[in-house]
Amino acid sequence: MIFGRSLLVANAGDCRAVLSRGGLAIEMSKDHRPCCVNERTRVESLGGFVDDGYLNGQLGVTRALGNWHIKGLKEADKGGPLSAEPELKLLTLTKEDEFLIIGSDGIWDVFRNQNAVDFARRRLQEHNNVKLCCKEIVDEAKKRGAIDNLTVVMVCFHSEPPPPVVFQRSRIRKCISAEGLQNLKSLLEG
Repeated sequence: MIFGRSLLVANAGDCRAVLSRGGLAIEMSKDHRPCCVNERTRVESLGGFVDDGYLNGQLGVTRALGNWHIKGLKEADKGGPLSAEPELKLLTLTKEDEFLIIGSDGIWDVFRNQNAVDFARRRLQEHNNVKLCCKEIVDEAKKRGAIDNLTVVMVCFHSEPPPPVVFQRSRIRKCISAEGLQNLKSLLEG
C-alpha cells in the first residue's frame, strides 16, 4: 500500500517484494520458509516441526493465507505453526525510488534481488513498457529453468524510464604475500 510518500509492504508466504532505489535493490519482504531461523524458532515454539525443509513435513512455507485444510497446521483453538499474520515493512519513498517488483517464489528461485532489479531496469530503459517488462522477467525465469509458479507485478513510481547508473570505480590494488603465493602454488600443484 502507498500512503502519500509511505510504502507499506505486508507479506505472508514466499512471494517477495524488492524496491529499486537508484538501481540498488532493497528487500521489502522476507520469505517465510521453514529453513529460516526465525520462522523455525516460531514454528517449534508452537509445537510444529521442520522435516526436510517442510513445515510439519508437508508445506514449504510457514506463513500463508491459504493451506488451512492441511491437518495439524492451524488449530482454531490454540493456533498452529502455520500463520496468516504478515510481516510488515514501512519505508518512506524518495525521488530515487524507481519501481517495486513483487514476484512469486518461482521468480526468486532463479533471480537474486539485485539481478532482478538490474534486469528490469535494462528492459525499462529499452522500451519503458511495464507490462512487457513483467512478461520478459517471466520469460527469462523460464529460460533459467524456473519450475515453480511465475507471477510478477511491478509498480513504477515515475513515468519516464530509470536513468543510467554511473558507478565510480576505485582503483583497488591487489597483491599477495610471498607466503600466500607459495601456499597457492602448492595447492594448485597438488
